Amino acid sequence: MAGSVLENIQSVLQKTWVREFLAEFLSTYVLMVFGLGSVAHMVLGERLGSYLGVNLGFGFGVTMGIHVAGGISGAHMNAAVTFTNCALGRMAWKKFPIYVLGQFLGSFLAAATTYLIFYGAINHYAGGELLVTGPKSTANIFATYLPEHMTLWRGFVDEVFVTGMLQLCIFAITDKLNSPALQGTEPLMIGILVCVLGVSLGMNTGYAINPSRDLPPRFFTFIAGWGKKVFRVLRDWRIVQQETRRRQHRPTIPSPHLFSSNFCETYPTHKWFCASSF
Repeated sequence: MAGSVLENIQSVLQKTWVREFLAEFLSTYVLMVFGLGSVAHMVLGERLGSYLGVNLGFGFGVTMGIHVAGGISGAHMNAAVTFTNCALGRMAWKKFPIYVLGQFLGSFLAAATTYLIFYGAINHYAGGELLVTGPKSTANIFATYLPEHMTLWRGFVDEVFVTGMLQLCIFAITDKLNSPALQGTEPLMIGILVCVLGVSLGMNTGYAINPSRDLPPRFFTFIAGWGKKVFRVLRDWRIVQQETRRRQHRPTIPSPHLFSSNFCETYPTHKWFCASSF
């Protein structure tokens, strides 16, 4: 009985689509554990982490992910990369949902793993609260959030550009008919590429450049207790900014009770206020 079960499992694992699914799952998991762990050090560890450390974490996470699964699925670890390969005819569209599902599940599990590893530090850092905004926010460990100087559309354009740069350079590194990287160094070169993109172009959006990197961890934070704000924080920021601007431009009206009765002569446009106050 046990032998037949093992044989059935082995026969399933020999199927190409199962191997590719598991390869994308494992490689994305490795990438995200290294990447999210480096962000956790920067957010929670005071002097233990840095922005450069985050770039190195994601960069070498990509390198290790390629070593884990590059020979099986190509180790895309990125829904945008998978989409581009399908659109250019480098792989069949029927593989797209298999790859993306593996990536999303691997990324989600990596977010859960990171949360469990740093659970005590997260609670200590924010006093037991799970915050999305503010100086003690911890949701940014798992997903990227636009800074105040960025709008949604600017962020969209920025991500399209940086993702395009990523894909262009990956094609250059792996193009055997052009000037490719030395055989065996491709994982390292692609990891360095991700690190350089972060150092040079990461400020505006956090360079997610990867739906598989951002969406599953964001959904995890929604489930884990950070709430709906992880999906609408930009809208809330805009409301706060608009209210702040409105208050800044609103003329200050001194209370008439603090001045003499000639207040209405000084502020003739507010006689209705005087009439209701005196």
